[in-house]
Formats: sequence, C-alpha cells, structure tokens
Amino acid sequence: MKPRYLAVAALLLCGVAHAGIGQRFPSERKVVKDPVTGTMLTFLTSKPHGDSKIYPTHPQWTSDGQWVVFRSKLAGGEALAVNEQTGDIVQVTEGGYTGMLNLARKSMKLYFMRNDATPKRLQIVEVDLGRLLADSAAGTLKPADAYQRIAGTTPAELQAGGDMALDADEEWVYFRVGPEEAARHLAPGTRIEPAFGPRKMGAGPNGIARMNLKTGEIRHVVSVPFQIGHIQANLYNPGEIVFCWETGGKSPQRTWTVLADGSGLRPLYPEAPYEWVTHEAVIGKDEVAMSIMGHRPVPGAGGGVSAPATGVDGANPGQDDGWGNTGTREKPTGLAIVNLRTRTMTIAGQTPSGSGLWHVHGSSDGRWAVGDDFSRSVYLIDRRNGNKMTMLTTGHKTTAADHPHPTFNADGTKIEIQSAMLSEDGRTMNICIIPVPKD
Repeated sequence: MKPRYLAVAALLLCGVAHAGIGQRFPSERKVVKDPVTGTMLTFLTSKPHGDSKIYPTHPQWTSDGQWVVFRSKLAGGEALAVNEQTGDIVQVTEGGYTGMLNLARKSMKLYFMRNDATPKRLQIVEVDLGRLLADSAAGTLKPADAYQRIAGTTPAELQAGGDMALDADEEWVYFRVGPEEAARHLAPGTRIEPAFGPRKMGAGPNGIARMNLKTGEIRHVVSVPFQIGHIQANLYNPGEIVFCWETGGKSPQRTWTVLADGSGLRPLYPEAPYEWVTHEAVIGKDEVAMSIMGHRPVPGAGGGVSAPATGVDGANPGQDDGWGNTGTREKPTGLAIVNLRTRTMTIAGQTPSGSGLWHVHGSSDGRWAVGDDFSRSVYLIDRRNGNKMTMLTTGHKTTAADHPHPTFNADGTKIEIQSAMLSEDGRTMNICIIPVPKD
C-alpha cells in the first residue's frame, strides 16, 4: 500500500477508535439577548445537530451542577453532556440507549435502558460520569466498559420499556411492564380500560416494576387497567412514584401515585370530566406541578380562548374533535400545584389569553413556578409574591420540532429549555439556559 493511503487509513482508524464514549466536541456556547424581554439566554448548543433536552419529569444537570446532559444526533444518537461554563461537549454513552436518561442527584452517575442482544430484553446501564469526564479532560480515556456497568437485564416476558425513573435512594429504578405481565398481577374480574379519545391510546393493562441497581433483583410494584406513561420518582422522598394514564391528550383520570411496595395507589388529583389535566412533574418533597389546560374555545360561545394557528400539523394538541367539552375556561384552569400530603390543589397562575400554560415545573424551595404555552413563550411565576407572573422569553418558533419543556435546576436559579430560536430551518432545536431573575 502506498504511503499516502497508509496515512489515510491510519487517520480513519484513529477516528474510529476515538468515536466513542468520552470523545469531545468544540464549544457552541452563545449568549443571546431576548429581543422582547431582554433576558440573557445562554445557548449551550447552537448548531443544527438535532438536540433535545431530557423530559421535565427528570433531572437535567449532573449532581455537581456543572454539566447538562441531553440527547443529540451529533454523536450518532448517543447522549452528550455540555459544561455550562466552558461549553465543552462530551459523549457520555456508547452503545445507544432507549427511553429516559436518568441523572442521579447524590452521585455523578447516569442510568438508562438499552436493547440487549436477546430480543425483547433490556439492559439497565450505569455510567460513572465523574470518572469519565475526568479522563476525557485528561486525555486518558479507557474502553467503554471502564465507565459503563450493566446493573441488570429485564426478562423478555416482562415486555419492559418506555419510561424509567431513578428512586431518590439511588438503589432502585422503576420501569413500565407490558400487558401480559401486568395482567398476571391484576385482581380477577378487573375491568380493562379500552382506548380513549381520537388518538386510540390509553388501553390497558400496564404495570410498573423495579430493579435493584446493586443486585439486579426485580420486583413487581403495581398493575393498572390502563396505559401507563411518564413514570417518575419523587427525588426528595424515596419509594414514592408518580405516573399517568397516557391517552395522547385528555385522560379520564390523568395523574396517579403509588408507593414502591405497591401500596397507596390513588389518583393524585381527582379530575372532573371537563378538566384537561396534563404534564405533571414532581417539583419538591411534597409538591407536584401540573397543567389544567385552558386551550380550547367554549362550544357555542361568541368569544373564548382558542389556540393560535401554527401552520404545523400536530404542533399544538387537542384541536381535533373527539375530546368532549374539555380544556375550556368555563372552569378554573392554569398551572396547578398539588400537595402530596394534604391533597390540596392551588392555581399558581394562568395566562389571560392564548393557550394557557402547558408544560410546567417549579423550584424545590416552593418559590418559583414556570410554564410554556402554545406560542413557545416561557413564563415565570413568583409564588411568594402574590403569584406574580412575568414573561421570561419568547420567539422560540412555533415551527420547532418540539416544545420548550422548561425545567428548573436543583437550587432553583436556572431554567433549561429546548429552542429553535437560532435555527435557520425553524425546526432544529438547541439547548438553552434561562437565568431566574435575582429580584
């Protein structure tokens, strides 16, 4: 082989060898002033790779508060971490993942599911982020198995998949199991719910199981006669789970809670037939934020609230027929906070017009709440100041591939969103950090 081709081959081999966990990418960090609100926005990514944040039901930052973990096509669909101060981007998985990324709050660990070599089985994988990020910075990377550990593998008969949540004790993870396994644990004669609504979703049964991350032991938690979605753990109270009845829209009873031993199953917020409840997120030891939507016009009324047209099919849900007389403002709507102990609900705020608040979150100290709306604007609510509401940022393009999904960091000083503000095609999203105003 000629020397020139040998050199090219060596470069290709080098590229392959380093195209794995721990590889680094140049900073894309940009600070942009919102032209409407004046808020200084820090874009941690700014190129059209197809980035998206972790869902608001789960932590976004590493336990040291320095790195934000996100999904991207930059490294072929592997998870990435970006340093908030330097903008350095590091690949933190190798071998792919499926479902939710779970960042530990007490340790520099990441947990996720990935497909096993045996069909219908899933591995639950632990990543030592502390060691990985240190070795990546030092240029002393080791093979992937030096950082990734298989905590256990789910049996094929569980039909495991979808959402996974890390318990506050960081010893157990919770995950969904399929209809056949769920049915084995239901009481005889239980009525199985059919599909609900125009999207033909919501049929059961489904269940939740848990795995011990040290031993790989699997235990069944609960079965229900409907489709389960958005499994999340209370990150401040071990052994407490919140999940939903997923229909793709309004549910007969959206929010549920149960304890890890299967006891205490109940509706989190018992909703009325006219209420459209969605996007619940545990925000503190005792509180869950959720949206009671006010996005639909009142049938037969001369005026009323309606969602803005976007020109993008399916960009804003709930505009199709078949949901009944729900999601209107004939009754109270807005960003709701439910107390897990007292079971009381309060409305923290609502926009005066438009779709109303949609994806919601809150700070763990009870001070702040945040929500987006169909226009992709983000609003901050000061719960200790008469629920004063302020628009933080707007102009994030309704044509974006997804919604902003605002989520607080652990100490309530920052909010992460995903945004197409910088996107030339109007769809590709980037990772953006919004500061919470000190005043």
